[in-house]
Amino acid sequence: MTAAETMKIGKGVFITIEGVDGCGKSTQAARLCEWLENTWGDRGVLRTFEPGGWGGGMLLRRLLLDRTLLDGTALTSRTELLLFLADRSGHLDAEILPALERGQWVVCERYTDSTLAYQAWGRGIDAEEIDGLLSWCRFPIPNMTILLDVDEETARSRLSLRGKLDRMESEPDAGFMARVALGYRELARRYPERIVVVDADADVERVAAQVRERVEERLRGERT
Repeated sequence: MTAAETMKIGKGVFITIEGVDGCGKSTQAARLCEWLENTWGDRGVLRTFEPGGWGGGMLLRRLLLDRTLLDGTALTSRTELLLFLADRSGHLDAEILPALERGQWVVCERYTDSTLAYQAWGRGIDAEEIDGLLSWCRFPIPNMTILLDVDEETARSRLSLRGKLDRMESEPDAGFMARVALGYRELARRYPERIVVVDADADVERVAAQVRERVEERLRGERT
């Protein structure tokens, strides 16, 4: 086990929601948090996201995602990776770890699996080097990760409805998102004890029901 895997995450429950752009993370995070508040509300629920889910994070989010902010200057893969890690470090210290210490549920859209899927499989940075950075940063491992697995055409169709796309969503490399999706599926294969895969091609309510079922299954399993 890595140092990150052995790090305690307080008394709370840490759930991350992952998937390619257009998979429905925000929609499903909102529905999951609503269900948790109605069913397990005595804990309190923090819904958050990356990049930018903390006081200083919106500056980093703009730098990472705003296509116009850099005035045509491209971020290198290394710079992009380090900016995401810097954002996560601040996010953990300011929001996630305090909430977990208070015993809350934390539901976070994107986390370390995004870093591996996007920067290793998508950008081609060596996955072992990224793993080493994640371990050095001592980022805690979530109790559970929900991977919203979606067909590439469906994801593209959903993105087209948004209008203006951010820098990652409008990536010019035609094969980029396919590689990211492959990375996510490989991570789910490697870590089945943590990552549960939900078919996100279905309608919103059906996907939400699947997510609730998988969370309940995990909770029952931990209590037996």
